[in-house]
Amino acid sequence: MAMMLPLDLPPPPREPVLPGLTQEEGFITAEEERTLIHGIDGAGLTPFLFQQWTGKRLTKSFGWSYDFQTGKFGPCEPIPDWAMTARTRAARFAGLTPDELEQMLLIRYDPGAGIGWHRDRAAFEHVIGISLGEPATMRFRRRTGTGFSRANAMLAPRSIYHMSGQARYDWEHSIAPMEALRWSITFRSLRKPIL
Repeated sequence: MAMMLPLDLPPPPREPVLPGLTQEEGFITAEEERTLIHGIDGAGLTPFLFQQWTGKRLTKSFGWSYDFQTGKFGPCEPIPDWAMTARTRAARFAGLTPDELEQMLLIRYDPGAGIGWHRDRAAFEHVIGISLGEPATMRFRRRTGTGFSRANAMLAPRSIYHMSGQARYDWEHSIAPMEALRWSITFRSLRKPIL
């Protein structure tokens, strides 16, 4: 006879899609998700600009910002109070202190919006993302001698992921275009200088 588990237990940990990628579903409640979405929508998001191209997603950075028009990286307005609890919990998930997560990026994906292939800027080290709204597919690829190795990670609503090590540095990632509204909060630590 199968053993019944209480419904309030978190789902068992998922096998990592890639070394250095950790995920957990049900990281926040539906009520917390609504509160975070409200915070994102009230944060003054603007269209993502990359050189002469305007993306379909809306974004805003806090703590530190990279300007894709000028290539400049520097401090910007501080992470707002409404995001501090999420930052503390994201840091705990990644085994970091909240103060180490010095940058926050907010994104709203309207239908058809995604993110092309990239690695996060070299100024950043740990990358922790909280997914809100519709599920998404995070795609990974790594160049091989004959093409690319590929992998996909499903990002469920109210889930969290942490990229470090191989997943962060050896693989590019992208977000497949969305069919419905999705929001995300990405926290990043700054890369420590090598002495």
